[in-house]
This record gives sequence, C-alpha cells and structure tokens, in this order.
Amino acid sequence: MATELTTTTTCNKSFCQDYLLLSPKDVGFLDLIKLLFSKNISHRKFIDCPDGTVEESFSHRFIIFISILAQKVLHLVNKPLGWLGDAIEFGPNFFDANGGFLKLLLNLLSGKLVLPNKESPEFLTAIGLWDIRRDLDNRIKHEDPRYSSALAIMAAKSAYENQAYIQETVEKHWKMEFLGFFDCWNDYEEDYTTQVFMWSDNTGDDELIGVSFRGTSPFNAKDWSSDVDLSWYHLPGIGKVHAGFLKALGLQKSQGWPKDIEADDQKPYAYYEIRKKLKERLEKNPNAKILVTGHSLGAALAIVFPAVLAHHEETDLLSKIEGVYTFGQPRVGDQNFGEYMKKVLLTYGSRYHRFVYCNDLVPRVPFDNSDLLFKHFGDCHYYDSFYKGQVLPEEPNKNYFSILAFIPMFTNAIWELVRSFIIYYKNGPEYSETFTCRGWRVIGLLIAGLPAHGPQDYVNLTRLGSPELFKLSSADHLTNGVK
Repeated sequence: MATELTTTTTCNKSFCQDYLLLSPKDVGFLDLIKLLFSKNISHRKFIDCPDGTVEESFSHRFIIFISILAQKVLHLVNKPLGWLGDAIEFGPNFFDANGGFLKLLLNLLSGKLVLPNKESPEFLTAIGLWDIRRDLDNRIKHEDPRYSSALAIMAAKSAYENQAYIQETVEKHWKMEFLGFFDCWNDYEEDYTTQVFMWSDNTGDDELIGVSFRGTSPFNAKDWSSDVDLSWYHLPGIGKVHAGFLKALGLQKSQGWPKDIEADDQKPYAYYEIRKKLKERLEKNPNAKILVTGHSLGAALAIVFPAVLAHHEETDLLSKIEGVYTFGQPRVGDQNFGEYMKKVLLTYGSRYHRFVYCNDLVPRVPFDNSDLLFKHFGDCHYYDSFYKGQVLPEEPNKNYFSILAFIPMFTNAIWELVRSFIIYYKNGPEYSETFTCRGWRVIGLLIAGLPAHGPQDYVNLTRLGSPELFKLSSADHLTNGVK
C-alpha cells in the first residue's frame, strides 16, 4: 500500500466535504520554499485542495513542507531500498532452498543450485526473517484474555507473506480453516497494492472469522511515505481520514464510497471483497464473530474498515465484530473521526485494542500537535522493553522527536540489543531472535524507534504481558476522549 505520488485533480471528489492532497512527485525545492511564505496553499501545484483554501498557520505550512520533503526523499530512494530488501531476503532463502550451507556447496559443485521461489510456502519476506515463529502459543487457551490478541498479532505478522505460506501456516500450524487470500486493486495507484487474508478459528466454542490486512514493507519507500503523508478527505458525518488508507481500502476514483460497485468491474477492491466474503460466511453460521487485525499500515486499514461499514449502515456485520486489534498503528483521522469510531464501536460492543511497543516510531506519526488534525482515540495498550504493560490515554513521547527523549531512547536501544542475546535463556527457545532481528537491533542504535516497530516485540508482549491488562471490556478502553 503506497501513498499517491501523481496528480489527483482529475478524480471526482464530490463524495467528500473537503480535501487536502499532497503530490510531491514533480515539486522543486523553490516551490517548497514558496509554500512557507504563501498562505493561499491552493496556488501550489503540488497541493490539491478547494480553490481559495488559505492556511494561516506558518507552523502548519512548515509541517506540510516537511511532509512533502520527506516523501520526495523516500521516492528518490525507493529503487535502491527495494534492491537492498531483495538482497537481504535472497541470502537466507537461498541457503534454505539448498538445504543449508554444506548442501549448498554440494549443489554448487554438482551444478544443482536451487534458486528461491517467492511463491513457495518456505519463502520468507524481510518481516518473516525478522520473526520466524509460525505456531501459536499453546499455553494461551481460549479462556485466557490474551487469546484474541495473541492470535491477532500472529495473523498480522503472517499477512506479510505469500499465499502459500499463509495457507500452510493457518492449516498446518494453527489447525484452522483458510478462507482466502486477496490481492486487491488500488484505483488511484492503478496497481495491486493491498493484500489481506481471512481464516476461520473453530477451535473454541464459537467460530471466530479473522481478517488480517498486510502492513508496511520495510524496504518499500512508498509504503513509508504513506506514514508521513498528510493528505486527507473529509467524509460527511465521519470526519477527516488519511487519504492513502482510504485509497488502499477501495476508494473509487469516480464514485468515492458507493455502497456497491458495478458487477462487471473485475478488479478486486479490499473493502468490497472482504465484506462480500464475510456475508457469505455468516450466512453459513450466523453466530460467528469477526476479528479484524493488522500491523503498521495494515493496522490503519483494520480500523478504517469498520468505519466504512458504518458509513454503509452494515449493521449486521458490525454487530458481529468481536474486536479490532492493531499493532504499531499510525494515526488515521481527526478528532471527529475518533468520536465517530468511539460511537460505532460502543454501539456494537466491539473491542478496540491499540497496542504500542516502547519507542515504536509509526504510532507517533502523522504528528499530532495543535496545528495538525491527526489524532488517536481510545486507550493505548503500551508496553515497555521489559514487556510490562500499562493502559494509558496516549503513548509516551507521542510525537517521537523530542530532545528530552533522545538519551532514554538510545539507552533503551542498547538494552534491546543486549536483551536479544539473553531472552532465550530467560523465556525459552521460542523467544530466540534471528540474525535479521539482531541486525535491526543494531540499526536501532542509529534510529531507536525503527526496530521497535517490528513484529518480534508485538508477539512477545501478547505472550509475556500480564493477562489482567487484556480483560478490559469494549466500553472500558473507549471512555477516554480523542487525544
């Protein structure tokens, strides 16, 4: 899922009340400088907004300046970053495909080298190499309040892998039913940018249907640019919502969010495909419940999904949502959106657990201050580097960049690197960290919040965190206002 880097002026925007869309592809540095000294931002060719839009606040214009500059840099490094990711993925998968180092040497001598197959159930992406665990923790049973959260993060982590890997994980490791993998179209990017899979958990008393959205690829600069993009649409009655997330979920260029799309359109859109599949499944078992999850950008899609269901008055589906579990979720909307979602989730009795591990950078973007509209809502389930949890109104150091937090963050990054070598002895072999994971820990000595975003620590906190913190009811974690 990527941010839009091309002009959007030809797209129908009648579906929204207001909009601000940033298109940094062709902007020059002089154009950016002019933005800082011009209140009429509608005159800027790289900003698409209603004619006559004025932004009085210099600090807000400066934040837009930083957002576009960051997206420009990320766009420039997109290809080399992708090459780096391919190289990192190739090595371990190459060794694995050839049966390890010794057999690789034999294959080399005999001319029988095997190249990695990206579609095989053994192939691992950079995220999969970060944390190779596939099995659920068999000590966490259905009656354990951690069960749904622990299942959700494993699904959110698995969503980064290919269909064959996911299906084998669900069927052979979880002993559950695989319901489908969906590679979905983004109408604005004109590409298949959104992936999501579904499964059915019948291991308990009642069926639980899972929906897991894929998140940020660590070596895809377009994915990261979505995290710093400030583009939004104001949906009537809902509020302002991050434009990139709406597009990835299935926003239509010509129609916005129609309740139904043309049947002859063969391209799959995430929202419509998942909604259709859920309805079909619930026809077979009306008593089933739904779990929605995701990590990173996938987490953002997980919380926007029920918002669109509510927009379409899909009350039957909403009443079946047991909970939305997000991990490392960026901010997705403004205060009005937060109030709207609080009302929706409370009305239908759905849990919303937003997990944040330690110094994770992504939940702290897009930035939230008096000049910006993006806000989290509800409680934050926050865990430190000892996996000690608290339920807080907001994660500490909510905008990440803080002089006061600089030394504590990097001291903590050193501890996380040390911990990677000793956690095996303290908690058991299933907590052993891979070389890839430790490599990210080293990078954390330079950018403290980057390795904290990985799946390893989110899996750990759901397994090692106190069960008491997972007992909150749907009402308890939504009583706080929008921060």
